[in-house]
Amino acid sequence: MQKKPSKEQTKSLRFKIHELIFEADTRSGKLFEFFLFFSIIISVIVVSLESVEDFQKEHAEILRGLEWFFTILFTIEYVLRIISVKRVWPYIFSFFGIVDFLSIIPTYLSLILPGSQSLIVIRDLRLIRIFRVLKLGRYVKEGGALFDALKASRQKITVFLFTVILIVVNLGALMYLIEGKEHGFTSIPKSVYWAIVTLTTVGFGDIHPQTALGQTIAAVLMILGYGIIAVPTGIVSAELSQKKGHTKISTQVCRFCSSEGHEPDAVYCKYCGNKI
Repeated sequence: MQKKPSKEQTKSLRFKIHELIFEADTRSGKLFEFFLFFSIIISVIVVSLESVEDFQKEHAEILRGLEWFFTILFTIEYVLRIISVKRVWPYIFSFFGIVDFLSIIPTYLSLILPGSQSLIVIRDLRLIRIFRVLKLGRYVKEGGALFDALKASRQKITVFLFTVILIVVNLGALMYLIEGKEHGFTSIPKSVYWAIVTLTTVGFGDIHPQTALGQTIAAVLMILGYGIIAVPTGIVSAELSQKKGHTKISTQVCRFCSSEGHEPDAVYCKYCGNKI
């Protein structure tokens, strides 16, 4: 009769699983992340091909088999992640925990609700993990700095957007009066649509003014559009220029709270205080 593993062996096994799945600093962890990365890509391709009607009819059994193969593979990985962390709920309700769960549940739901397996394309969100593998954590930090700059600029951007809305509504209504229904400006909402398309310099050309006054207003609106484009860029750039310093971060994940973003020499988690 085989003996049950001791507590020390269990702890060691959990630690090894955690190191393999969560840590991209080790060779085995990096290989696992790359394997996971390519598995996600292939699974998303399979789901995409399944949406092509002719291809799906010809290779239905193969596609269905591959879909279940990857679902079972990711289910095993999800269970191993839960087993390896010391505090389960922080991981389950973390961003990646929710994405990991949502990436496997659609296939099981398809047994009850046919067609729901198409939601598996959410697996492509898991490709964000490649930032950890390739040590691109600094780019994630820069993304956070950009978000902070946008947040700090929200009042200025709100005023800017409100001004733009006033411009397109008023000029759209004016163009409705000038051009009229006979020139394609059949309603104020459609005229406002034209003003938005013109101001943003997209210019679909499905509606265009034909009177001299209307063309003059359109020209002014187009020139105004070029000037307006630079405004939000300048607002955000001014906030970004105030952000200084670039802190290097490691790929270590806390076993207690599943938090990332620790400094390379960190011994304790800066979020929960437990030893990493």
